[in-house]
Amino acid sequence: MLLFCLLLSFLGSGLSSPAADVQPWGTWWEDYQRYLASQGAVGVTEGSRLLPDSQQNAISVRCGEDKMVVTVQRDLFGIGKLVKASDLTLGPQKCPPGSQSTNTAVIFQVALQDCGNVLQMTSDLLIYSTNLTYNPSPPRNVPIIRTNAAKVLIQCYYPRHGNVSSNPIKPTWVPFSSTISAEERLGFSLTLMTDDWSAPRTSNIFQLGDVFRIQASVDLANHVPMMIYVDSCVATQSADVNSSPRYEIINQNGCLVDGKLEDANSAFTSPRSQPDELQFSVDAFRFTGTNSSVIYITCALRTVAVSQVPDQSNKACSFNKASNSWSPLQGPTNICSCCDTGNCLVLAGQSRREWTNQGYRSIRKRSADSDDSDDEEFMDTLGLTVVVRTEQSQALAVKEDSRQLETWELVALGSLGLILLTVCIALIVTKLIFKRKQYVSAIQK
Repeated sequence: MLLFCLLLSFLGSGLSSPAADVQPWGTWWEDYQRYLASQGAVGVTEGSRLLPDSQQNAISVRCGEDKMVVTVQRDLFGIGKLVKASDLTLGPQKCPPGSQSTNTAVIFQVALQDCGNVLQMTSDLLIYSTNLTYNPSPPRNVPIIRTNAAKVLIQCYYPRHGNVSSNPIKPTWVPFSSTISAEERLGFSLTLMTDDWSAPRTSNIFQLGDVFRIQASVDLANHVPMMIYVDSCVATQSADVNSSPRYEIINQNGCLVDGKLEDANSAFTSPRSQPDELQFSVDAFRFTGTNSSVIYITCALRTVAVSQVPDQSNKACSFNKASNSWSPLQGPTNICSCCDTGNCLVLAGQSRREWTNQGYRSIRKRSADSDDSDDEEFMDTLGLTVVVRTEQSQALAVKEDSRQLETWELVALGSLGLILLTVCIALIVTKLIFKRKQYVSAIQK
């Protein structure tokens, strides 16, 4: 708008005839809308050659409640040559275009979780990311191509605490930490930490060769001191903990079995920082046979009284490759022997736990003649997600923020535009009147 005012002022200053007319002020609002739209799609070829400015909207994305619709104009490069629909794919799994495609546009309509799409989360947003790939194929029996390949990053943003369509988003999974309160307001947490364990990690994106540093903790509030343990942790490719493939990181009430692998150094951090915190490191990994980079980690957490002596049911055991044996974080060495035999005990009175999609929550029952502080036990299941990439993406983003402007924002923006327009017109009219007076005065003289 400021540029528009300056332009009009420049035009006004160049008028030297009283018969000159003021030109129409133009469709500034439409131009502004086109500018906003142009920010939603940016394409780049692998050779870092930007698509022509006129083609910045050749790719568009519409984010729905559970799906995304990506529309690609077949004149992708704006040179009058239509790309073949078969040369366009979506996502790491190379999903083909849908049947909705037309002679002028190629349309992909996929579920947010399909095609190898990656889910990332921040404290405010759910971000689904995928790639649109154009890989031109040569004409039959002709060994040449006339367009460059291109890859464009597509992203859909959803507010974690807002609405999409008419249904509120209530994500089960959080990226860096997960907290659920059990009875008596005990808050269990599972958090990705920085390398020095000093603070929560600000990103859940890793490369192979990195380390997941995970901290399990419990907020005791006014409760008596408790000791926290991680009974089990399992990694899956979906939020369903019973899905396949499924990889056990911790099992048998605290055996960190991932550390037994030749290429792993996973272990509990010794010593404990405090009884209500338990830290462990896991070398980053990916599932084979899939292009998905998202891993769901689900852990069963449990607290017992600090006076509880570590035993086969209450332990945190790491595998020591130097001695080829298990080592407990606390307690006698023999409590870890069951990690190999697989017969770690379940305490009497403790119900056996079964994985479900919703996890579990229970409190161990206390007998009438038992000491409350020694026999009390709280349990919960929490999950977190990590994204493990094998290489850095070189694509530019095509983004659409699904959060729409509220009515009051539109009204405020329109009002501001009208005010600025009125001021500009008033300045120009004043300047024209002044010049006309000068012109008339010059003629009279």
